[in-house]
Amino acid sequence: MKVEFCNFSGYKIYPGKGKLYIRSDSKIFRFVTSKEESLFLQRKNPRKIAWTTVFRRVNKKGVSEEVAKKRSRKTVKHNRGVVGADASAILAKRNQQPAVRAAQRAAAVTEAKDKKKERESQRKSQRSSTKPIANAVPKGGKVGRGAR
Repeated sequence: MKVEFCNFSGYKIYPGKGKLYIRSDSKIFRFVTSKEESLFLQRKNPRKIAWTTVFRRVNKKGVSEEVAKKRSRKTVKHNRGVVGADASAILAKRNQQPAVRAAQRAAAVTEAKDKKKERESQRKSQRSSTKPIANAVPKGGKVGRGAR
C-alpha cells in the first residue's frame, strides 16, 4: 500500500482517496480534498494557514517539540580535599586574614631554605670524606687499542 502526501497540507493520502492535479508543464500535485486544491489554485501560502503540517513545523507546534525540549545544564561547584588536606582545612586556610597567611608563607619559605642549606652542607662533608684518588687515570692521551 503506497501512501502519498498532500502537496499543500502535508496530510497522508491513502489509495483511492484524494485528487490529482496535473499542471500544463506536466508537474503532478496531489491533494487530500478539494479544499486543499482550491487553496493551492488561489496561490495561498501553506506556511501561513494554521492547520497545515508545514505551518506547524515552521511555528514549532505539536507534541514532538515538547518531547525534544532542550535541557539547560547548570555547573555545580564542589569543594573537595586535596591529598594531605581535607576540604575543611582548605576552607579554613582560605578564610584566614591575608597578613597571617603571608607570615605563615614566609615562615615556610625560610624553613625550606634552612633544610636546603643543611642538605648542601651534608653533601659537601660527604664529598670531602670520599675524595677520589688522584692520578688514577693518566691525563690526556687515548686509552685503548686504537691509540697511536
